[in-house]
Amino acid sequence: MGENMEQSVFEQEDTQRGRFLTFTLGRESYGIEIRYVTEIIGIQQITEVPELPEYIRGIINLRGKIIPVMDVRLRFKKDFREYNDRTCVIVIDISDLSIGLIVDSVSEVISIPDSEIVVPPEMNKDSSKYIKGIGKVGSEVKLLLDCERLLNEDDIENISLN
Repeated sequence: MGENMEQSVFEQEDTQRGRFLTFTLGRESYGIEIRYVTEIIGIQQITEVPELPEYIRGIINLRGKIIPVMDVRLRFKKDFREYNDRTCVIVIDISDLSIGLIVDSVSEVISIPDSEIVVPPEMNKDSSKYIKGIGKVGSEVKLLLDCERLLNEDDIENISLN
């Protein structure tokens, strides 16, 4: 029995391998590994929490669970954009922490084989530290996020509300 259980976990991981949820910030298209994503919701009422970094917009109540939300635009030092009906919150789990990522809009789930993913060029270390790879999809490129790096240690300490 133990063997079958182990096998099903591997199969589950395998079906998610190479699959990315794509979203946009302005003209850029990003991808996030589907295994981190728990759900996608519309923009919610955000309660501000004092003394958090500007990009952590506050917290939302998601069916009784309090989740901090990060504006990915601000995290990437882009201009703030007013939220509208296309604005989405991608709820992800990283390091046993749920966090909502506010993005301009969600596109689709796509598969990108490893052979079509390249390491980002060494440009500006600051902006590329969140990018794990660049996925080539037809004539387009998707910037693939490194979820683990979106939050630094201080952020995790600040927003571990439990």
